[in-house]
Amino acid sequence: MSNALPLPKYHQIYLVLREQLHEGAFADGLPGEFALMEQFSVARITVRRALQQLATEGLITREPGRGTRPSGTTPQSATMAAGAAEGTQQAHLTGLLENLVTMGLRTSVKVLEVQTVTASNAVAGALQIAVGDAVQKAVRIRTTREGPLSHITTYVPADVARKFGRRELARKPILLLLEESGVHVGRAHQTISAKLADAVVAKHLDVAVGSALLAVRRLIYDDQERPIQWLHGLYRPDRYEYQMQLSRVGSIDAKVWVSKEMSAQFH
Repeated sequence: MSNALPLPKYHQIYLVLREQLHEGAFADGLPGEFALMEQFSVARITVRRALQQLATEGLITREPGRGTRPSGTTPQSATMAAGAAEGTQQAHLTGLLENLVTMGLRTSVKVLEVQTVTASNAVAGALQIAVGDAVQKAVRIRTTREGPLSHITTYVPADVARKFGRRELARKPILLLLEESGVHVGRAHQTISAKLADAVVAKHLDVAVGSALLAVRRLIYDDQERPIQWLHGLYRPDRYEYQMQLSRVGSIDAKVWVSKEMSAQFH
């Protein structure tokens, strides 16, 4: 666990597990107490306190002899994950996507996983396809000269991704691969928040479990308004930042700020 966070260890574990539950993890049940003790390097009483907090909020159910399972209560919907919440800033193509391609060309990538899977409720909702439809899931780590930068998971409809796989994803940014496949990229919708690193991501990004990460969800549309890529990105905040230029429009009585350009800086 990260000792730099001003939070009790049990609360850090609670936050990590809560995020995983919200993302639909643990369909077959949560790990046992001893497995969680080993994962987070804490005492049993600490794990039990974190699980009790989750149970109090109705996120898990604990039954003797049957283990701990998700209750099915999730405050996040696929619609919000796709960026459909009212008031979410929509990123313009100018600058943002060009910057993403530039970043892809200036960093190295390690492909951890590429496989065809069936779309979950969340993925189907974002990509506007049927639950169970085939999608390409790819997991990659991007690295700069300073070390690991990001842990990226992308979902692309199988018919769109049929022309590229592991070898191509290791060589080129996925936006270039999409365009080479005949896709005309139209726009992007992006949300930015924060997330705590779980054990798997922490290992790949070389940070402590429970460390704060910059979380980005980006939905890419083609020029016909079809969603063609849903991205979940986790970035080390000490190596990655977003910058946005703002300008005021309207009269002095209506102070409205609008974005002119967004760029991503990494080091």
